Amino acid sequence: MQKKFILAETDIPEQWYNIVADMPNKPLPPLHPGTHQPIGPEMLMPLFPMELIKQEVTTDRWVGIPDEVREIYKVWRPTPLFRATGLEKALDTPAKIYYKYEGVSPAGSHKPNTAVPQAFYNKQEGVKRITTETGAGQWGSALSFACSLFGMACDVYMVRASYDGKPYRKMMMHTWGANVYASPSERTDAGKQILAQDPKSPGSLGIAISEAVEMALQDEQTKYALGSVLNHVLMHQTVIGLEAIKQLEQAGDFPDIVVAPFGGGSNFAGISFPFLRYNLAEGKQIRCIAAEPASCPKLTRGVFRYDLGDTIGMTPLIPMYTLGHNFIPAPIHAGGLRYHGAGAIVSQLLHDGLIEAQSHNQLSCFEAGILFAKTEGIIPAPEANHAIATVIREAQQAKEEGTPKTILFNLCGHGHFDMSAYEQYLSGKLVDHEVTQEEILASLAELDTPLIDAQ
Repeated sequence: MQKKFILAETDIPEQWYNIVADMPNKPLPPLHPGTHQPIGPEMLMPLFPMELIKQEVTTDRWVGIPDEVREIYKVWRPTPLFRATGLEKALDTPAKIYYKYEGVSPAGSHKPNTAVPQAFYNKQEGVKRITTETGAGQWGSALSFACSLFGMACDVYMVRASYDGKPYRKMMMHTWGANVYASPSERTDAGKQILAQDPKSPGSLGIAISEAVEMALQDEQTKYALGSVLNHVLMHQTVIGLEAIKQLEQAGDFPDIVVAPFGGGSNFAGISFPFLRYNLAEGKQIRCIAAEPASCPKLTRGVFRYDLGDTIGMTPLIPMYTLGHNFIPAPIHAGGLRYHGAGAIVSQLLHDGLIEAQSHNQLSCFEAGILFAKTEGIIPAPEANHAIATVIREAQQAKEEGTPKTILFNLCGHGHFDMSAYEQYLSGKLVDHEVTQEEILASLAELDTPLIDAQ
């Protein structure tokens, strides 16, 4: 029997946590892609409202959540924390396993945690339209939902592989009033450039970002929103971990290990950063593990250097673990994890040895997701399966060592719109994609961006 711990409404966090305040080494500054000099707010102003720019650079430990945002959060927050007793029994492990379930949000994932405040701050500044990219469609769905609440138009550039393979995510966005375009598209110069090189391009998040940024720069009443990577996005997601801390206190427990899937960083940051604060401020030793796909392994096999956040070169240079901004990941079903780089904060934490990373191939992740569905009843999103695969690995190790451990992970969303992927797995049609070292080196060889050690 699962135990469910839900906080009272009044316990929705009143502030977001900014881990930069407690980091021993702060993230290096973003650089102008042309001059390679640190950028100022003026470069970001055409893309983001000023309040988000302030949040991007602040070193304050706590940033207040607007009352209007908290009121909308109440639609699905606080999200439930479950004890995965069924999975524990199946694994015959001494480990206790908890999961924070973000699939109860209107968009079915953790993404509205930042979509709502981003839409709110844009509305405050008089913005009429927001452009964005989306991989699997979770972020696009979340921003479409948020824009509908504030009466703003929303244009979503959806990676072609997911646009074709996840039609119901596309219909969710349409239902909330958004325009959805397959990326690369003929609507932008960036898209046309990619299609000229490869008319059958499956797309990537880097390409979709280029298209969304290009369109935002053409209209003063249009801004751009990003669903991961940037500091303010990661900070908004910390409501997950802050709630989990209080819920585990109610359960009389505390984690030894915290796990989350990793694409650009928002999922992982959301649950892990509030727990990392105990390591940074109090000397605790909680292991925080980012779980990424073997087909896009920037944390486990990439390099730490400055790179572009998009493919064409319209964004600042970010200090990140990267596979190269031209890297096109295999079209795996975990579309939200198909990003070439990692956020600056997460990259610095990994560089300093304060967090860990593991990679998994696609088949092992779906195997883990099937076991979870059978034992816990929830069918996870393909992205979430990466965290589950890591949890199973850690729980099995606890069994081998005979060491009781408490593991917490972020079940970031449900897989109700990913059933075609499960059908392919169950019918034996799903295949693994693991990038070769030659492919990684070839992609990195194209970079002419500054090395970190040169800064």
